Formats: sequence, structure tokens, C-alpha cells
Amino acid sequence: MIAEMQTAPTDPRRQDEDAKPLAARLVGVSKSYGNVQALRNVDFSIRQGELIALLGPNGAGKTTAVKLFLGLASSDAGTINVFGGNPKNPTTRMHTGAMLQVAKVPETMRVREHIDLFRSYYPHPLSMEETLTIAGVADIQERLFGDLSGGQRQRVLFALALCGDPDLLFLDEPTVGMDVEARRVLWEQIRKLVARGKTVLLTTHYLEEADALADRVAVINKGQIIAEGTPAEIKTRTRGHKIRCITRVSIEEIRQIPGVLTVTADREAVEIRAAVAELVLRELFSRDTTLRGLEVTNAGLEEAFLALTAENEAKQ
Repeated sequence: MIAEMQTAPTDPRRQDEDAKPLAARLVGVSKSYGNVQALRNVDFSIRQGELIALLGPNGAGKTTAVKLFLGLASSDAGTINVFGGNPKNPTTRMHTGAMLQVAKVPETMRVREHIDLFRSYYPHPLSMEETLTIAGVADIQERLFGDLSGGQRQRVLFALALCGDPDLLFLDEPTVGMDVEARRVLWEQIRKLVARGKTVLLTTHYLEEADALADRVAVINKGQIIAEGTPAEIKTRTRGHKIRCITRVSIEEIRQIPGVLTVTADREAVEIRAAVAELVLRELFSRDTTLRGLEVTNAGLEEAFLALTAENEAKQ
């Protein structure tokens, strides 16, 4: 079953997204690999011109959903629609591009050669110069793929995904291996693609990335969509605040303080999720007057994601 969002008044951005026509859709889709059920009666839609982040732990069903949309796998039940057609249809595939972690790219070809080859698959590709610029690989175009760093390889895979000028782009963990600066640059290029009217499905384990980029977020766990909405709507599913500090009070003592929901160690500090931060802080200061390095923030997308998946696990 699909979990419905229970939220305060609907985010206006969500209303705008709901008014957009569909780019792709799964309806009642199930898929198994032997005894493992990857997807269970999933309904999931991607709207034109949006960036939607599909989040979930390893093995949740994200990759299977992407493969179905790309026509790389067949469902056991349900229907799959991409721009009104079958995703296995070659004409439909001309409108999609994908950056997948399982991609196998020959290491003895130069970056420019790879892009030129992929461009030849499409009737109306981006120019070589535009592809190189958007992906940020102009400076490494003459290098062999096998000589590139992990982050550079990711940028080349991004170039291969977009060189056909696709209307629907699937980005599977696009910034793995990138440093902070390179990640931010890629974020900006993704935003520009969406501003041009492109549609993007993003899967990522960087929750900050989803929060920064996504118009909508869908959380999948054990083959089912368990929550869906704008990042703001998803975050309302988690109450309270996050407290980070360096204290002499032990983790076991902190767990006993009323209002504390979770406590984890983070190097020399502790991270506390609390229903009411003020009450917990008052108690901590009374027990440790040397408490330092204090940070208090609202519960974010990461906390909401962890809470949603933990709640779903408890129901299984």
C-alpha cells in the first residue's frame, strides 16, 4: 500500500507540481528476482519539468524502478509508461538519458571519443562543445577514461547521459566520488537543466543533495513507496530538533533525559534528536557546566528519512 502524506496545508510548490503533465509512471508495478520482491504494487509518477528524488536504503527498490523506466527490465505485474509509450520502444528511448552506477565504459577510449560515440546514437544530440561545457569535462577531453579519478569519471558519465539532449534524465548517485566543490558545480548544472524544462529523477544517499535540488521527494523501503511530498512536507513527518554538542554527560545518561528521542556519538561530540530542545538543554547544562560546541537545528530531511524507514521497518 502507498503511504499518504498527513501534513499541514499543502505546500504551494506541491500544487504547481501536481498540475504538470506526466513524464513517466508506474501503476501497480511488482517485480521479483527469485524469492526477493524488489517492488510491491508500486504507484509512482514523474511529472514533466520537475526534479524528483527517490530515496531509500540499499536494496529498497530504487535501481529496479529506474531499470523499469529505462526499459532495461520487465515487471511481473502492472504497467509502465514513459511519455505515453512503452519504455522498451526505441523511439521512447530517444527521449531518455541515464547515468547509472553499473555503467561499464571502456577504459582505453578518450573522453571525447566516448562522447562522440554516444552522440551518434541520437537524432538531435547536443553539440560536442555544449556537452563538454555542461559536464565540466572540456579540460580532460583528450584523456583516457581509465586514467581518470573517481570524480572525473562521474562527470564523464554525466556527459554521456545528457549528450543526447534527453527530455527525461535518470541520475543514479551522480556525485559519488566528487569533492564538495565539484558536487556543488554539478548541482548548478542540474538546476539549469531543470530550468530548461528537462525532467530529472535523482537517486542519492546524500540527503543534503536531495533537499537542495528536489521539487518532490519519494521515500521507498522494501519495495514500497512509504512517503511522498515536497522536501518541506517530508520534513514535517519528523518532530523536534537536532542538538550537537561536546559534553561529559554519557550517552546512557542522555538517553534517560525526558524528551530525548535518539542519541548517537559523532567523534568527540554527541548528536541528540529531541522533542523539545530547550528542556533537554536545560538538563544538560545542569549536569555539565563545561558543555561546549553547541549547535541546535530543526530536524532535517535526513532525520525524516531515518524516522520514516525505521517506522516502516517496525511495521513489517
